[in-house]
Amino acid sequence: MSETPVTEMSFEDALRALEEIVTRLERGDVPLEDSIALYERGAALKKQCESRLNAAQMRVEAIRLAEDGTPKGTEPFTA
Repeated sequence: MSETPVTEMSFEDALRALEEIVTRLERGDVPLEDSIALYERGAALKKQCESRLNAAQMRVEAIRLAEDGTPKGTEPFTA
């Protein structure tokens, strides 16, 4: 298991690490103390991934169209 601080991981690395943790926990052959540590790291990775996704969503821009259908500009994304 990588000990890279979660906040320094890219979204892709954090997601990959989270998937590895889930796989290990689902196998059920990890000792209890290790399972707890894996679960805690997995929770931190999940939070980091959600944070990165939310930040990306805030940066998405919707294209505004003029009445004739041509692109007119952009506006901030709203969910």
